[in-house]
Amino acid sequence: MKKLLTALLYTGLMITANLGSADSIADLRDGDLRRLVFHDTARPFEDAVVEGPSGLVSLSDYRGKVVVLNFWAIWCAPCREEMPTLEALATHFSDADLAVVTLASGPNAPPAIDKFFDETGVTRLPKFRDPRSTVARSAGVFGLPVTVVLNQQGQEVARLTGTADWSSDSAYAIVEALLDRDVAE
Repeated sequence: MKKLLTALLYTGLMITANLGSADSIADLRDGDLRRLVFHDTARPFEDAVVEGPSGLVSLSDYRGKVVVLNFWAIWCAPCREEMPTLEALATHFSDADLAVVTLASGPNAPPAIDKFFDETGVTRLPKFRDPRSTVARSAGVFGLPVTVVLNQQGQEVARLTGTADWSSDSAYAIVEALLDRDVAE
């Protein structure tokens, strides 16, 4: 019964969020996601080129999708806890215009990233690197983990400092609401 009431609550909130502003989407925050700060207006987010296993990748390649961009590092214990929940988010929305992008900030060697992913059971998230923390510094990321949410135009609409359960009902409701509308205002 509790799950049914929770589902009804989030469904109602999602409908309201789709009709309202980003503040309405912020009303969907619960648990760890209460720390997700929505901006009053979308903020520019500098396009960045990062290192991927097969070469350089531009964040602009994700235009047209909502992006959950997670800054992390192999030495970050909270990142180890959070990464599987990001994997679950990506899996849950695998057919949607959502990209969950993980960016290892600092000197994280590819073999160590592979080991981290293996140990945490992560198989579908990208293994992007920002070895000199250039992107992290440019984005105002000075601790880890930090997750930045970008709208379909590549603008920052929300940010969470610290770990969160991205596989929670609250996270799913927030992402669904962001996918259902353009949050560029």
